[in-house]
Amino acid sequence: MNNKIRVLIVDDSAFARFAIAKRISSDPEIEVVGQARDGIEAIDMTRNLQPTVITMDVTMPRMDGIEAVAKIMEEYPTPIVMLSALTREGADVTIQALELGAVDFFCKPSVVSPVGSAESSDELLHKIRLASEIDKSRLKAIPKISAGKPLTKGPKPPKKRPADEVSLQHSRIVVMASSTGGPRALAGVLPRLPGNIPASILVVQHMPAGFTKSLAQRLNDASELDIREAEEGDEIRPGTALFAPGGKHMTVDASGKISLNQGPQECGLRPAANVTMHSAAEAFGSSVLGVVLTGMGSDGTRGCGLIKKAGGAVIVQDEPTCVVYGMPKSVAEAGYADSIMPLSEIAAEMVRRCEVFQSTTAGV
Repeated sequence: MNNKIRVLIVDDSAFARFAIAKRISSDPEIEVVGQARDGIEAIDMTRNLQPTVITMDVTMPRMDGIEAVAKIMEEYPTPIVMLSALTREGADVTIQALELGAVDFFCKPSVVSPVGSAESSDELLHKIRLASEIDKSRLKAIPKISAGKPLTKGPKPPKKRPADEVSLQHSRIVVMASSTGGPRALAGVLPRLPGNIPASILVVQHMPAGFTKSLAQRLNDASELDIREAEEGDEIRPGTALFAPGGKHMTVDASGKISLNQGPQECGLRPAANVTMHSAAEAFGSSVLGVVLTGMGSDGTRGCGLIKKAGGAVIVQDEPTCVVYGMPKSVAEAGYADSIMPLSEIAAEMVRRCEVFQSTTAGV
């Protein structure tokens, strides 16, 4: 029985298809079962070949990668790894594809370059292997965002400001952690939070430099919250969500000041949620609410343990609505989860816990 990982390559460039296929074929456990020149061919080949994983370019004739991802996820859910350009525009469309259901991305220049490093080849193969482990039925179960579309453009919801009397003392410090499937999960939570929520939110999404800014901007455009990538010296405040920049750990002190650093990786990651959760638990104790969404690995488990020890609370996403039930599972199995719930219910639970905390601390 052939147990190889079956990969479909989608790219309009013959050279790119050749270069990607050559790198993939270097792994005896992975085989290329088809090569498509555009999104239309990709949909047909996905239906006929039933690949384990698809690598997808973005800019192609007839049908581009964004439209192809949307149709494939609707009709033949398959783990898709996007090939992204190292540009702001490339980051923006990659985030859009991730919101539509693509599970990961890889920087295209490093894989199609004739002098591409062995390290870049290894990274691509690693991402394909990880994607192959995702259960396709999980992709079907993920709730659609905005009726199956990515975050839409158009009139931005009015920003609601927290009441003047809401201070850090009477508001929650929320630390959210996400990885594989995270952009889509975050798009199902942050835009559903009211701008006047009594909470300052810190988000750690595992993503390289250059992409977290685009993700934060897209979410900001669809949210009442003020959402942006954190900068050194920022101060947290209710109604704001700050993203840890790709490649940097993010910490917060008791005054609410943000610090960024390139310290050692934790769980092989930088940024790591454990680092942010640790600092928040030390600085704010029982005020902290940890929220762990879909993702591989165990980042967030140590941090949630510290949050619980400090008297805080933890919410994790349930297995059926996760792309990968890794990080939430690790937290739940460690006994740190106060609530385990579907993605569609997490925003409401966050609001409830934040409002209860505000009422309690304000003596209402």
